[in-house]
Amino acid sequence: MPASASASTPSDYGRVFEETREAMLVIEPLADRIADANAAAARLLGRTRADLRAMAVSALHPEQRAALIVFTEGVLAQGQWWTQGLTPSHGGGAALRLEYVASRLSGEPTRLLLTLFDLDERERRRIDREAEEHMRAGLPEWQRMERIFRDIERENRLILRAAGEGIYGVNAEGITTFLNPAAERMLGWDAADLVGKDMHASVHHTHPGGAHYPHQDCPIYAAFRDGAVHQVDGEVFWRRDGTCFPVEYTSTPIRERGQLLGAVIVFRDVSQRREAEERLRSARAEVDSLRERLEQENAYLKEEIRAESHHQGIIGRSPAIEALRRQIDLVAGTDATVLVTGESGTGKELIARAIHEASRRHDRPLIRVNCAAIPRELFESEFFGHAKGAFTGALRDRIGRFELAEGGTLFLDEVGEIPLDLQGKLLRVLQERQFERVGEERTRSVDIRLIAATNRDLKEEVRRGRFREDLYFRLNVFPIASAPLRERREDVPLIAQHVLKGVARRLNRTDLRLTEADARRLVRYDWPGNVRELENVIERATILAERGRLRFDLPEPRVTGPAPASPEQPAPGARPLSEEERRQRARTEIEEALRIGGGKVFGPGGAAELLGLKPTTLRSRMKVLGLVRP
Repeated sequence: MPASASASTPSDYGRVFEETREAMLVIEPLADRIADANAAAARLLGRTRADLRAMAVSALHPEQRAALIVFTEGVLAQGQWWTQGLTPSHGGGAALRLEYVASRLSGEPTRLLLTLFDLDERERRRIDREAEEHMRAGLPEWQRMERIFRDIERENRLILRAAGEGIYGVNAEGITTFLNPAAERMLGWDAADLVGKDMHASVHHTHPGGAHYPHQDCPIYAAFRDGAVHQVDGEVFWRRDGTCFPVEYTSTPIRERGQLLGAVIVFRDVSQRREAEERLRSARAEVDSLRERLEQENAYLKEEIRAESHHQGIIGRSPAIEALRRQIDLVAGTDATVLVTGESGTGKELIARAIHEASRRHDRPLIRVNCAAIPRELFESEFFGHAKGAFTGALRDRIGRFELAEGGTLFLDEVGEIPLDLQGKLLRVLQERQFERVGEERTRSVDIRLIAATNRDLKEEVRRGRFREDLYFRLNVFPIASAPLRERREDVPLIAQHVLKGVARRLNRTDLRLTEADARRLVRYDWPGNVRELENVIERATILAERGRLRFDLPEPRVTGPAPASPEQPAPGARPLSEEERRQRARTEIEEALRIGGGKVFGPGGAAELLGLKPTTLRSRMKVLGLVRP
């Protein structure tokens, strides 16, 4: 006889082997291979003969190598052996319940002949035979049903007791017929307490959210009504002590001769799996949040670098600047809230940056928010972020500026521009350091240092009812005033020289110098736009420069009486302008610029360009002065 499967033909083991209705295999246990299989074995195992001949014996019995070795060693030693402990895998994936009867082949001591008997088919034939006998004997139908359930319970008692999943059965009326020990442990009930009772009313009566679960909606009962297997995840079972736990379960109908008799339910407690899934979701959400935060920080910092590429720092030696530096040194080491006040263009943001860089938070970002530039309807989203779908256009989760500044400093520029009805939302976050994204119920905590800045008189705004007093006190913990250039004229040449150096390098005009006459002229001017206006004037003078000489287009100081002396030689009896006089002069200049620009505030030839101011600065100044566009 051939020694290899590849050389075997269907006739190698005779017509009995080929034509018998019993499933047979010839195996070589020492080589762990199937030498041959008859047609009946191929049908029973759900595989082709060619596939079986190409398989290892152990591959047909996954995870049963030890039992397989014991069995084949017994056959080789005794000559014959049988077992019901091996469960070969069907080609469709299911495990088969079979009885193996094996013997050694005469003349081939290393080969075994296995005859396979289907235990489920044998059991069905036995039950059918007994039922037929009882039917002939005229026993009542209910006795047959009772015996079937009793037989199922008896035959599967060991399996039910050993199973780790909870298993229970119900009849066609929904009455519990049996309960295995695992189900007792998970539910906290003894089998005797539930058998004979409505299982749904005891353990499945309520949805996870607490709503009543009607009987007619229960998939467990549906299994013996529609005859389909129902697999469910996302529901809860209730314990005897009134607590619940998440479950996944399968309700499988039981049939006898086409009649639905009830269902068997296999369930498992998935609490640990749900907790693990929730931890995984939280971890992924945290990773996504951190990634998005880093991306936004990167984008924000790139934007800030572009916007501040001409950053000049705090420059000057005047008493006002020296006092400012002392204040920064005092407050930087704390987490106290700082309110920086002063006219537009005086460098309030530079002060905020200096405080941040000298603080313990300097390794985290300084996030700037221009409150005047945020539309009312986007205020909450910009400050606190929003969840995906919170409103039209919210296509993904967005991190707000508060969250972006976590661990660092949040700089609220133009804080006086926040609408009154939105100030309460800001106050709550500053008080509690907690907030919710728009469209999200989760409360988030935030650790930030707050610095606010304004060119408005917030005390006056509070008096007029345009700014919340409680928010003002929350912000005004450590006030710092940023002095205008006209109050520190001795710093103007230093700042001008510093600005000129940067502008000349950027415009490739290294031949330019600031003369003493230029410096005196700059000092005489009152600079209503402060440092920002000075920067613009220097840049224009650099562009217009000819033959190495800067060309300034500054207006001469306006006077109502005798011309004032230069700062180096003050006129006798001269006095500085009062605040009201300065406001009136600024008002007159803006009105004149609006008249020359034809009423246009922004754009080429507009008042902002004529005054050398940013449009937002001019707009803020017009609001403060009560001006309206003609």
